[in-house]
Amino acid sequence: MNEIVDFVGGERVTNYRLRDWLVSRQRYWGCPIPVVYDPEGAPHLIPSEHLPWTLPTDVDFSPSAESPLATSKELKERVERIFGEGWTPEYDTLDTFVDSSWYFLRYLDSKDDNDFSDQSLMKKWLPVNRYSGGSEHTTMHLLYSRFFHKALYDLALVPTPEPFEERFNRGLILGTDGQKMSKRWGNIVNPDEVVAKLGSDAVRMYLAFIGPYNEPGSYPWKLDGAVAMRKFLDRVYQLSEKVSEGEMSESERTSLAKAVKKITGDTERFKFNTAISGHMVFVRELESADTVSEEVYKALLALIAPFAPHLAEHLWERMGGEGSVHTASWPEEIAIEEDTVVIGVQVNGKRRAEIALTPDASEDEAMEAARANETIGRLLREGSLEKIVYVPGRILNMVIT
Repeated sequence: MNEIVDFVGGERVTNYRLRDWLVSRQRYWGCPIPVVYDPEGAPHLIPSEHLPWTLPTDVDFSPSAESPLATSKELKERVERIFGEGWTPEYDTLDTFVDSSWYFLRYLDSKDDNDFSDQSLMKKWLPVNRYSGGSEHTTMHLLYSRFFHKALYDLALVPTPEPFEERFNRGLILGTDGQKMSKRWGNIVNPDEVVAKLGSDAVRMYLAFIGPYNEPGSYPWKLDGAVAMRKFLDRVYQLSEKVSEGEMSESERTSLAKAVKKITGDTERFKFNTAISGHMVFVRELESADTVSEEVYKALLALIAPFAPHLAEHLWERMGGEGSVHTASWPEEIAIEEDTVVIGVQVNGKRRAEIALTPDASEDEAMEAARANETIGRLLREGSLEKIVYVPGRILNMVIT
């Protein structure tokens, strides 16, 4: 990114779109604000000996123009008993974003009555390695938690300047009508009903397969997709009927090597949908043979266990596997020689084509293959090639002006 900015003669700037945050809410669920008012209406913080300031339980939740806490007799009597006659409580509660802005700190030491967290544990566990949430909270929750954390850091109360190392925005599953699931729209799908018909593994795998977890997006629920996933799991089960005690064949070894590399890499990057695609390719290749070696089938069960835990455990036991499939070693990557690899070709940061090369092809060979591609060839003829970035076996990137 810095090279692109320099190339066009620009400069990097950061723009903030911030609005004032009103932290009080006229509702019951939320932290009661530890403030009381004297008979003249002046606010006073509640002394620490009376904290935590807890929510009352005698609250009327009927809709009205006042906050629910204003209906509590116990809260009014509590304030007058502590502070004197004529003193009144604050009836608003804090926005729940106030709680969620620092809950990850409290999780480390939730029983401490003196400090909000433990300094030694915060030094050990912070910052959070990966934060995964919905894109609708990117502005509010994420921004607020960073604001809280940086304020605590300036006060020397937390050991790190940032709360999180990495942020993932997960996709959103919609109703069958393409709208966000809501009682308002009457489009909620009860997963228990689908689980009763298709099994929890099929539902679990379909939810992982419906779209990339680590990219913001919206994916409508389709029952046909869950049914298709159940059929795929049936094929995994049926494959057990072809298992033999023979040694792993060379074709099985090649298929396993590609599957382990694909599924491991995609799973670690939270690309669960393409990891499941890797399973499908693996199963299809095994189905094409007359028999399947026990070694490669157990490897398949270990690979699919995080996605279909119940079926994998059942088949693992049936195959005489030692202990549980969930404590078995993850299959190791196997080095194999591949004749060609397919890499992407990017022009000015945008993927434009794919080319097939040997894994150790030179930059000249990669450029020759790229020029033979109709799209890339046209772009090169129409513009001026300024820069080439080539990573063998991975990608070819060009800057064309």
